[in-house]
Amino acid sequence: MGYPTEFLDMRQIAAAFGPWEEMGLPLSAGDVVRVTDDTQMALAVGEALLEVGAGAPGPREAAAALTPYGVEAALRKHFVTWLHDPDNNRAPGQTCLRACANLERGMRWQDATVINSKGCGANMRVTPVALVPALSGAQRAGIAQLQAALTHGHPTALAASDLTCHATWLLAHGCSLADLLPELRAYARKSRNTYHGDWLGDLAAKAGAPDPASFIAFGWDECLRALDTAASALRAKDVERDPCEAVGASWVAEEALATALYCVLVVDGHPRSAVKRAAHSSGDSDSVAALAGALAGAHRGYTSWPPEWREALEYTARITNLSTAWDTPPA
Repeated sequence: MGYPTEFLDMRQIAAAFGPWEEMGLPLSAGDVVRVTDDTQMALAVGEALLEVGAGAPGPREAAAALTPYGVEAALRKHFVTWLHDPDNNRAPGQTCLRACANLERGMRWQDATVINSKGCGANMRVTPVALVPALSGAQRAGIAQLQAALTHGHPTALAASDLTCHATWLLAHGCSLADLLPELRAYARKSRNTYHGDWLGDLAAKAGAPDPASFIAFGWDECLRALDTAASALRAKDVERDPCEAVGASWVAEEALATALYCVLVVDGHPRSAVKRAAHSSGDSDSVAALAGALAGAHRGYTSWPPEWREALEYTARITNLSTAWDTPPA
């Protein structure tokens, strides 16, 4: 839903789509809703993890067997497949394209990544990591940061991806909306000096950081400031205000998360309203909407989406394959 509004200002969006509450699905030929590169890459992350056994029968044993080498190899394979997919024509980010081309050439990933990029391509795709059953907290954090680091080597890209993953995990495990921002602040402060060297290797040294702890702390500090910006905007509770004006244009990772959180919280977690409010925005609309939808869906569940939305979505079979493998039936 954010694809048609990306790169437009609010005057242009209002003229084309009317008020944000009235936005509908952008149906294409065959009444299919085409997703953007955000969802394509999220599927690549999820399918890479499924390939290496994450969430397979005996999920605790499978999770224990996950290794940084195996996860990196699977992510590399699926990112390169995405790079050459004929449907990879949805305005993909240049950082992702450049880094994936480097990965295809067989470069060590710490050399393939765009070391100074903290674009939101790092965390627009991370949410499937939060949904894999039986991962430990350290595994979730390590995988979340690794999948970001393959293309975006900046510490804020890593921290924002980890924080996005944790937000999704919290909401999927019953965290209330009122507790969400305080929980995320606490997690960021706790994680501030933790460099996951088993997953990241010598990335900090490649970036020229004086030490790994100060490298990653810079990213967490930027994320904490973005959370503060979202909290400040929420105090006004102005649902009519452009979210990208209120929080940030969201081309960078920490702003994309903060703006998506704002879109979910300003509408009290209502999934359809969160996506509409996020898509009807002046910045990186498709990435904000993708993250807002993932967060709201984690909070309210699959059945909170209307049937006509679920049935029209592109890649339904691939999404169903992941949910079949990972969803825990209700007790």
